[in-house]
Amino acid sequence: MRFPISRLPAALPPWSLIAPLAALLAMAWPGAHGWGLSLVGLCLGAAVLAAVHHAEVVAHRVGEPFGSLVLAVAVTVIEVALIVSLMLAGGEGASSLARDTVFSAIMIVCNGVLGLCILVGGLKHRVLAFRVDGTSPALAVLAALATLTLVLPSFTTSSPGPTFARPQLMFAGVVSLVLYGAFVFVQAWRHRDYFLPVQDEAGDNADHAEPPSMAVAWAALGLLMVCLVGVVGLAKRLAPPLEALVQSLGAPPSLVGVMVALLVLLPETLAAVRAAARNRLQTSLNLALGSGLASIGLTIPAVAVLSLFLPNPLVLGLPPTGIVLLVLSILVGALTLGSGRATVLQGAVHLVLFAVFLFLAVVP
Repeated sequence: MRFPISRLPAALPPWSLIAPLAALLAMAWPGAHGWGLSLVGLCLGAAVLAAVHHAEVVAHRVGEPFGSLVLAVAVTVIEVALIVSLMLAGGEGASSLARDTVFSAIMIVCNGVLGLCILVGGLKHRVLAFRVDGTSPALAVLAALATLTLVLPSFTTSSPGPTFARPQLMFAGVVSLVLYGAFVFVQAWRHRDYFLPVQDEAGDNADHAEPPSMAVAWAALGLLMVCLVGVVGLAKRLAPPLEALVQSLGAPPSLVGVMVALLVLLPETLAAVRAAARNRLQTSLNLALGSGLASIGLTIPAVAVLSLFLPNPLVLGLPPTGIVLLVLSILVGALTLGSGRATVLQGAVHLVLFAVFLFLAVVP
């Protein structure tokens, strides 16, 4: 898989240098209220965007297979940091926040990102081509991970409610890592050619920039670490007002998980749409499905370990409405990704499913 960076600059852009510093300053800002909280939220979003940008710079320097791992791990660290910060802050829905965020990430990836990419690419290029050899196995792993971690807990009997008993939770964490590791091995080493854009067979690499220098890559790595620190600190500050906002709207606590997933996946969504507009849907699918797989395969093990130190059990099982949406999304996704070609019709179907998910998140 190649990264959809059309022109990497010789030096890091100014905004990517300012965002980490702004995040650190916002962390130290005492007693932010009203418009001050809005500014803190803006700094948090900028830190997330900057973190993913710096991860892309590092990934472009080290190349494959490690480039994909750098970006996936960086994004997942951001997601886990947000989840852990909000869970440690407590409040209503804290024990189910990991479930809500991971489920939201799957729905965003399988319906929102996928539908938007197909719609944008289809409107511009009519018919989009991609490799079934790469997309179908990725969707199969995603379906298995989602079912084992988000559906199965609602049917086990060793613990009450939609939860895993501790041995089951640890086993689910191990299984998630094994499946994600197997996918990474196939994508980056064993069958890497299955995940290359179709145009690459003809040598179409003109829209990829030269890798940045080693100095730029090291600078980006350091700024990436600063961004992650800022994300954790700002998430802790925003946890109470975010939950208060959801309560004031009369929305269910699960809406917090939707907000976290939308924030984390925003940069990769933009990158995937840009790739689709250039008729490189395979790159869009690699980014989208890879993000969904990392969200489950790395987040679930992390929160499983964290649950050992939390007083309340970790709620992972989806309610019936969530299970129906998950099954429908996987079924429609299998039909969309099973032919190797897509048009605006498939994009419209996925976007409608995404709209249903968002509506039910506010009005369950």
